[in-house]
Amino acid sequence: MAVQQNKVSKSRRNNRRAHDSLVAANRNECDNCGELKRPHHVCPSCGHYATREVIADTTEIDLDEDAA
Repeated sequence: MAVQQNKVSKSRRNNRRAHDSLVAANRNECDNCGELKRPHHVCPSCGHYATREVIADTTEIDLDEDAA
């Protein structure tokens, strides 16, 4: 069983844990619609990525009535 050689003070223990905190994800503004999005990801609101449309908007697609 592991047993410590010397006592680790609260200060040394907390200094070691100083970099373990979580940081908020950085957000970028979408070039097309201006909404906040994750960097290097498709914009969830408009479907654009790097000035081109990747995901078509569902309101723009016309489906035939008998195709359903």
